[in-house]
Amino acid sequence: MISAKDFDQAGIYVGRVWRPGIGPSIVRLEGGDVLDISSQDLPTMHDLLEKDGPAIAARDAKGEVVCTLNDLVKSSFEAAQKGVQDHLRFLAPLDLQAVKASGVTFAESMVERVIEEQAAGNLEMADGIRARVKAVIGDTLSGVKPGSEAAAKIKTILQDEGVWSQYLEVGIGPDAEVFTKSQPMGSVGYGACVGLHPMSNWNNPEPEIVLAINSKGVIMGATLGNDVNLRDVEGRSALLLGRAKDNNASCSIGPFLRLFDDGYSLDDVRKAELYLHVKGIDDFVLEGHSSMTKISRDPADIVAQTIGRHHQYPDGFFLFLGTMFAPVKDRNGVGQGFTHHCGDLVTITEKKLGSLQNIVRLSTECPPWRFGTAALMRNLVGRGLI
Repeated sequence: MISAKDFDQAGIYVGRVWRPGIGPSIVRLEGGDVLDISSQDLPTMHDLLEKDGPAIAARDAKGEVVCTLNDLVKSSFEAAQKGVQDHLRFLAPLDLQAVKASGVTFAESMVERVIEEQAAGNLEMADGIRARVKAVIGDTLSGVKPGSEAAAKIKTILQDEGVWSQYLEVGIGPDAEVFTKSQPMGSVGYGACVGLHPMSNWNNPEPEIVLAINSKGVIMGATLGNDVNLRDVEGRSALLLGRAKDNNASCSIGPFLRLFDDGYSLDDVRKAELYLHVKGIDDFVLEGHSSMTKISRDPADIVAQTIGRHHQYPDGFFLFLGTMFAPVKDRNGVGQGFTHHCGDLVTITEKKLGSLQNIVRLSTECPPWRFGTAALMRNLVGRGLI
């Protein structure tokens, strides 16, 4: 579980919490305390990120202590275990923003996407296909710049070998894959349950950096995310991407958003090292690592491909940057690879962003998402914040 020592005391961390009997509130982490900084000037996270200097605005905002960070952590897990909503708990640190995600941004995981496609989502076929595909393209295509002349030549070679894939197209081609991961406020926060669609039998966590971008396309900060991945569903057909990605509680974001300031910037994101730890109730342990230094596309380029004259986001958006992590460690038998069991505890850690922890359940067993934009507006009006 996280504590104050997991965060840079010089950093400015903001988030959202649910206050019982009150509703969602904008908060700032200050030492070991969590302060509610909601006001008519800062009723939503959207309003904070639209300011010229969000870090300064958050730092200077007056607030009241809601609880200690330790109490919030314990209460968040308690809410998940009891399945209650009107309970002190972390929320994902965004409200009106769209939740977007970019795929196949790491060469290390690109090969696994090809294997999913070749296996048509069949877990039992993956091991044999993995050997055949790697014999042609190797373990990785790292070092290939997407959209470059070298990438175009590789595409021709792979087409001749009969292993060209739509995943390689977005992995080393000029255009990034960017899709809608969740609806505004549909993602969950620290301590909550993340959901697997019951139809999936081959799935995994995806530890990622998530950027916060305002309506002008300016990157304002970063946080952690788990882009839960249903490998069998997407592997059957890329046209099932929506079914595979956008389900109840199918992604977590948090615990806090770290705002960019003089001590933390996009360059820190580019150098981030993410660590994954999964502990099952069957005592199975999976560990992984994802280095942002190995991303194939620069984060700023992915943002530029997402917002511009071609597409606007008046409320801003949060963007998952993708992962190099695609686990193949056998769990249920030789050649079966990894898949989640309900009850898995997933921990994603990055030294400048803290840790994000969630418990895995079926999406049908996670608390249903009922508090949307209309409910938020009515709540803020009732509290006199708008």
